[in-house]
Amino acid sequence: MTVRPIEDWRPLAETRLPELAYRYIASAAGRGLTAEWNERRFDALRLAPRVGVDVSSINTGIDLLGRRLAHPVLLAPTGCHRLFEASGELSSIRGAGTAGALYVVSSFTTSTLADIAAAARGPWWFQLNVPPNRDFVAAVIAEAVARGAEAIVLTLDTPVAGMRTQQGWDGVSLPDGIEFGVLRDLPGGLVPPPGEAGIYRPSLDPALTWQRVAELVADAPVPVLVKGVLRGDDAKRAADAGVAGIVVSNHGGRNLDGLPATIDALPGVVGAVGDRLPVLVDGGIRTGTDVLKALALGARAVLVGRPYLWALAAAGADGVRDVVVRLKTELEMTMALCGLRSVDEISPDVLWR
Repeated sequence: MTVRPIEDWRPLAETRLPELAYRYIASAAGRGLTAEWNERRFDALRLAPRVGVDVSSINTGIDLLGRRLAHPVLLAPTGCHRLFEASGELSSIRGAGTAGALYVVSSFTTSTLADIAAAARGPWWFQLNVPPNRDFVAAVIAEAVARGAEAIVLTLDTPVAGMRTQQGWDGVSLPDGIEFGVLRDLPGGLVPPPGEAGIYRPSLDPALTWQRVAELVADAPVPVLVKGVLRGDDAKRAADAGVAGIVVSNHGGRNLDGLPATIDALPGVVGAVGDRLPVLVDGGIRTGTDVLKALALGARAVLVGRPYLWALAAAGADGVRDVVVRLKTELEMTMALCGLRSVDEISPDVLWR
């Protein structure tokens, strides 16, 4: 099956999306340096292929938190999918399922967890930007798990609203007929109170600490991962809090400009805790070769965000599927051309020193 190169989806989506929706996906913090570095720093890594290896069989399967996955490409949590396509997250999770990809549902979903779970054709996790209301947090996690979420992903890098230049600092206003599927039930609503609300938002807990993370880990009936870690010392704190995995992430460069590319931060996190728990990474992954480079630096799996949103906007569930298939196929080709037969054989040795 021939599928489009990843870079073809963005211009296709731009022709179909209203300005608000396009800006939401494209938005980056500040001057967009971190968002750019996320992609460009992969280009600085060169490969050192082995030849004379029997690569007549390639295995991209991985084991992750007790689940066997067909490949290490996951779909990252991204919000507001019904801004981009009529069925929104339902198309996203269907496309993920047909491509064998684990899908991480955002707490800023514009579909209900009930509808998403009914549409699922494969495993999914639930991501949560933790609000201050503890009863609400407990109820949402309980519902997600009851409906089939196999893990909870806590986003830690957004205690306040991100500085998204194109989108605006006040978040996104949903058009008539679209509402949040989970956060619509947040007591007090999502709109900051009038007056001097400043940088804080009702859906984000600025007092979220490692102690609170440890409490959530202890209470959760499924594994808990944390997302937004860039430093090795924070990774150690996460491991000490009992998390089951870490996602190295700078929020796609959408929150704070001037952060390092995630591929540059990855080795420090892997070096700090890679022997204790799986480390995943997102940000800037646009080819199967990028996937291999991330795995070579110690990532157990990768997550992609913007690419599948562009494809969702342009072609719905089929577009989402094609993005994953393209990345998996390119990963298989890169592995074969580097003399690697399985993901377990990928190591720093494949990077040119």
